[in-house]
Amino acid sequence: MSDSALRLNLESNLERHAARYIALAKTIHQQPETGNDEYFASGELTRLLSEQQFTVTRHVAGHETAFFAVKQSQKPGPTIAFLAEYDALVGIGHACGHNIIGVTSVAAAIALSQVLDETGGRVVVLGTPAEEGGKGGKGGPKGNVKARFVAAGLLNDVDVALIMHPAGKTRLTEETLANNHLYFHFHGKPSHAGSAPHLGINALDALVLLYNGISVLRQQLPDGVRVHGIITHGGQAPNVIPDYAAAHYYIRADSREVVESLEPRLRAIAEGVALATGTRVEIDHQVGPRDFKRNSALDALLHEELTAAGETVDLSPQQGKVSTDAGDISHAVPTAHPFLKIGPDDLIFHTVPFREAANSEQGYQALITGARVLARSGLRLLTEPERLQQVKAHFARGHA
Repeated sequence: MSDSALRLNLESNLERHAARYIALAKTIHQQPETGNDEYFASGELTRLLSEQQFTVTRHVAGHETAFFAVKQSQKPGPTIAFLAEYDALVGIGHACGHNIIGVTSVAAAIALSQVLDETGGRVVVLGTPAEEGGKGGKGGPKGNVKARFVAAGLLNDVDVALIMHPAGKTRLTEETLANNHLYFHFHGKPSHAGSAPHLGINALDALVLLYNGISVLRQQLPDGVRVHGIITHGGQAPNVIPDYAAAHYYIRADSREVVESLEPRLRAIAEGVALATGTRVEIDHQVGPRDFKRNSALDALLHEELTAAGETVDLSPQQGKVSTDAGDISHAVPTAHPFLKIGPDDLIFHTVPFREAANSEQGYQALITGARVLARSGLRLLTEPERLQQVKAHFARGHA
């Protein structure tokens, strides 16, 4: 079968199922589920894949809502993986467009799987929950799920991984920040705040000193480092000396090594505050995503397919950096994480306008466009061995 016939097969499959894909993305948007609670979204996506003869394994990498789906040809060939995200943000819903991301990846995988008998190889979908972080017991799994996919060996036979993220502008893969979490728990002694404050030990006072200490530290941090946090517990009532207070902090930097080098400084502030206030502090640590290892050869391929799909790719310098656990995938296999326009240029992630754009006609048309671009890119990697070799060579060299 010619390349044009294979492409036509992809297009035909996407056209036949487009209405169903859009309807599912709308329903997921209307039923937002936060990290590790995405039972509906995970169930619907795996049902779609099962219907298309993918072999689906649920509850992988220690997460109930994670899945691994694969469809394999009888002919040898590369393995192309698509990363599916489907979690919402606490309190604001799908303000990062994961209702679009998950369905886009599944749609691309299904379309590409239709030509495997001709091309050979495998198509994989990695259902990765909690990209925004999620619930988890003390020391238990929360976010950074993609790192657990890597640790579980689920990327061992994958040649390339792809994902398409909605945004205000269509852009190629961008640099991201590594990110670790620190959870501070201060324990004091309760007492009546009016009649016997001198008999209490105020855990909230300790936490406020920690907050201010970290704020003062920021002026001494290297360029590009971000430290930010929230108070998650500050007491129960004004007339009771708080015996427990807690905070959750992020440390972000260009590499995990820089992030880890900064942790002792925050821990030292917490321990000094505990000594000064007579409280006891417990510090929980959670490893977050790595920085993204970009691959210019893979981005060049995506650029060609985005342009062919009618998208104007913004190549201006990057403004600001976020964090994503797709960075962990990018250190395991060549990975692309381009962005596709779903609204105005000034659209900002994690806002109400972004949530509305993720439920707009433009957003759902982008879903189909994104699936087309990902499927076509996967097809070229299956059928153009020299292109795949370029991608792998760039990855082996360790830089973009």
